[in-house]
Amino acid sequence: MLVLTRKRGEQILIGDDIVITILDAKGDGVRIGIDAPRGVVIHRLEVMQAVTEANLQAARGASTDGAALAGLLGAMPRKQVDEGSSPA
Repeated sequence: MLVLTRKRGEQILIGDDIVITILDAKGDGVRIGIDAPRGVVIHRLEVMQAVTEANLQAARGASTDGAALAGLLGAMPRKQVDEGSSPA
C-alpha cells in the first residue's frame, strides 16, 4: 500500500487518466474528488460490502425456501393440450 500525505488542493494521478483531488480535510474526515473515465467503476468499500452481504442473505433465504416455491409452482394450473395438436 502506498501511503501519501497531501494537502487541500493537491492531487494524485493513477495511471494516465484517473485524478484524485483533496478537496477538504476536517477533523477525522477528508473530502476527495475523483476524475475518471466513465467506464471506471468507483464504489465506497463499505457500501459494496453491505450490498454483497445483503445479496448473500437473500440467496440463502431463497435456497432454504425452495420447498415453498416448489409448492407454489405445483399449485399453478397447467394448460391443456389437445391430442391432435403440438404444444407451442
